[in-house]
Amino acid sequence: MTKYITKKSGKYWPSKAMKEIAWVNDKKIYKQANKNPVKFWSELAKKGIMWEELWDEKKTYIEKLPYFWWFKGAKLNFCVNALDRHLGRSEKPALIWVPEPIKEKPTILTYKELYDKVNKCANLLKKLGVKKGDAVSIYLPLIPEAAIAMLACTRIGAIHSVVFSAFAPDALKARIQDCKAKVLITADGYYRRGKKENLLKKAKKALRKSGIKKVLVVNRLSKNKTYFGKFLSFNKELEKVDLYCKPERMNSEDPMFILYTSGTTGKPKGIVHDTGGYAVQAYYTAKWNFNLHDQDIMWCTADIGWITGHTYAIYGPLLNGTTSLIYEGTPDFPKQDRWWKIIDKYKVSVFYTAPTAIRMFMKFGNKYVNKHKLKSLKILGTVGEPIDIDAWNWYFKKIGKSRCPIIDTWWQTETGGTLINVLPGIGPFVPTIAGLSFPGTRHAIVDKKGKKTNKGFLTQVSPFAPGMLHGVWKNHKKYVETYWKKFKTKYDTSDGAILKSGLIRVTGRTDDVMKVAGHRLATAELENTINDHNLVNESAVVPIPDKIKGETPIAFVVLEKGKPSEKLEKSLKSHVDKHLGPTSRPSKIFFVHALPKTRSGKIMRRILKNILTNEELKGLMTLVNPKCVEDIQRLIKTDEIFKNIEDKNANNLFKKD
Repeated sequence: MTKYITKKSGKYWPSKAMKEIAWVNDKKIYKQANKNPVKFWSELAKKGIMWEELWDEKKTYIEKLPYFWWFKGAKLNFCVNALDRHLGRSEKPALIWVPEPIKEKPTILTYKELYDKVNKCANLLKKLGVKKGDAVSIYLPLIPEAAIAMLACTRIGAIHSVVFSAFAPDALKARIQDCKAKVLITADGYYRRGKKENLLKKAKKALRKSGIKKVLVVNRLSKNKTYFGKFLSFNKELEKVDLYCKPERMNSEDPMFILYTSGTTGKPKGIVHDTGGYAVQAYYTAKWNFNLHDQDIMWCTADIGWITGHTYAIYGPLLNGTTSLIYEGTPDFPKQDRWWKIIDKYKVSVFYTAPTAIRMFMKFGNKYVNKHKLKSLKILGTVGEPIDIDAWNWYFKKIGKSRCPIIDTWWQTETGGTLINVLPGIGPFVPTIAGLSFPGTRHAIVDKKGKKTNKGFLTQVSPFAPGMLHGVWKNHKKYVETYWKKFKTKYDTSDGAILKSGLIRVTGRTDDVMKVAGHRLATAELENTINDHNLVNESAVVPIPDKIKGETPIAFVVLEKGKPSEKLEKSLKSHVDKHLGPTSRPSKIFFVHALPKTRSGKIMRRILKNILTNEELKGLMTLVNPKCVEDIQRLIKTDEIFKNIEDKNANNLFKKD
């Protein structure tokens, strides 16, 4: 098997074989790009994207903080770039879909087949009254229709808003109402661990007073089911429309999609991404980071409900004319080697997943991995959270067989694409280190005053990356407060970072947002849900490190009435499942008499987290009720899960070096 990585001077570097196939293999590109990032992106954009009309060079990049625009005035259609321009290779597979049931036949769509289905879906949306600039909500599992619906929206200039299918009805409703979606595209259900999940039931609950006029339902579980009223069969309606839909001519700066992400106020923020800038960044980050060539098959394991699924399961591979594989089910069903079977069967060459999944497979032991050769793999990637050294080494040795580079990527919903990592043809690949700013982008680690330092807050500096967010949907104030208030002229990532030997190591969140199993969740959104329970007075949620999930939420609850019990704890967890989704479920709920608060009434979550992780308690003199801290400490020490808290210090869970 070809070895794509070599070790020298204690670090891993690309081998000669990798350098020969890499799109970029000379580190001089960083210096060239940094010299004039605007010119750098302008030249890339002209080569990588098909434009109907180019921009005035003076409008390549316009900055009026807190907003900025790339390629302003240029014309293009995103769907044309993802599909139409690849029709010269119409029989090439564009999408491979693997269903969870092992006896069900996979679906392989060629570029021509996907193109035809997208055109029909676009015409169907137009038939339902969807126009350029209208919003369409997509509440689908990871099935081909999800990609079809997204691309159909881009073809007619509609703004798509994908909602994670595991989210509860309340979460879906909030997102539908915020973007004022005209149409909802959902499914009757999907498979999860061999069982049928009724997605339509959840969708119907969300639709009450939502403003949705029409609902297209994909028959995933029952092919012959019929619908009435505002509900229409996606499959049957497609048969009634024309095969070709003329693509809409879009401005580069036109919104392409809204993706809601958790915010610290409890209400999800609608992150807006434009058309041209996002297309350029998605194209090049996919191409260079994962070294995509015509024969490659890329498998990004993320759901389309998250930005990772948008950019690297659907859009990035298709923009590059390569093949993307998506899988409907859970990683370990029906056996713990399901993923490795898929890689071997379909000859996946690029595999992109989260450290959470890697840690889960580590727990299963090596026997499931050792049965598979995985010889088609060339590049491994990680996403969603910083990866610890044990997971890195296992991933490298057991999945990559010590021959594939690991591209450890840092990025966010807001950035649209990866922004900090190493390129496979350049390296070095250092465990737990993300790497360098993607060529043409700039980051700075600063202290609280915004001055450069080697350890502090991670920021992005001007000129900002082309795929960056275009604001928060209909909420300028939230956009400014969240990303620009702290450092004014620098984009605040809310992540911490360390500069180590010239490379960037991202250390995790610095705000009240958790990363649970690679999913970004706001403590405030979870607290609001818990507080809505009729027995709860108030609550506080803090994340603690978890060897599998990265972080897991722990809730502290003050009751309005009733008595603490295991039954009530289960009831509260079920309440969270129902209203927010199981991803947000607290691992443990502590019932307390009071929460530590300042005199102004602010709950000191930092103190709660320090108690849980057995770290030094600071700032107790600012509390109006310091005695409650002692009560909480006693409660935690008597709990079975936390009896050995001294051995669970957060600083030991993830090795620093």
